[in-house]
Amino acid sequence: MKNIANLSLRDISKTFTSEKGEKIESLSSISLDIENEEFICLLGPSGCGKTTLLRIIAGLDRPSTGSINLDGYGIDRPNPQIVMIFQEYSLYPWRTVVANIGFGLELRKVPAQERHLIIKKYIEIVGLEGFENSYPYELSGGMRQRVAVARALAVDPSVLLMDEPFGALDAQTRNLLQQELLKIWEKTKKTIVFVTHSVDEAVYLADRIVVLTPRPGRICEVISEDSPRPRDRTSIEFAKVRRHVLDLINQPKCSLP
Repeated sequence: MKNIANLSLRDISKTFTSEKGEKIESLSSISLDIENEEFICLLGPSGCGKTTLLRIIAGLDRPSTGSINLDGYGIDRPNPQIVMIFQEYSLYPWRTVVANIGFGLELRKVPAQERHLIIKKYIEIVGLEGFENSYPYELSGGMRQRVAVARALAVDPSVLLMDEPFGALDAQTRNLLQQELLKIWEKTKKTIVFVTHSVDEAVYLADRIVVLTPRPGRICEVISEDSPRPRDRTSIEFAKVRRHVLDLINQPKCSLP
């Protein structure tokens, strides 16, 4: 059965208490509906709460106010239908590519034969044929991130959360993996919420770009990008959207707390 993901965020705010006892507001009144199979990019300056919002969606953190629902069910703890991929890969160095991808399946006690078929499927999807028995230290950064994506997809989540997954990569590898991610998304049609600092990356990937203000993070504007994929980064249309996002970030309503 196909997984359906409709995320609803209502009035999400988050306040932390510093070591000095000061109240720090990270997020303020975030409300957003995310449709099934949609590719959303969260864009904003460092410290605006993008990762905090992703962790709240994942059920890893609790909001101070507000609620999150997935298909009508409240999210207040980790949910097997929501998987998060971090920038640091988070692979087990003592496990091979196959063993890393299959880790979540082992935890769910998927039978070995079925597990083998699932792992094989996602190795092919992310283009890691020939590296099945390699260890993370033998792989490039881009290949390690492909393993992390395959491991997340193998457990068949409804929602994939990605926290700047390509941020530590060089520009050429980053562009290549953006292309590969879109191919994977076209094949799997997972709902993706993707955090980035890069306007270019957001315009290239997203169905909608959610621009957040500096802390406390609030939604400044949601920009729909409906031009066909793959998008030409040198086209006039691409440049217009990128210019609009950059202008928006520089507007007072988006640049002032």
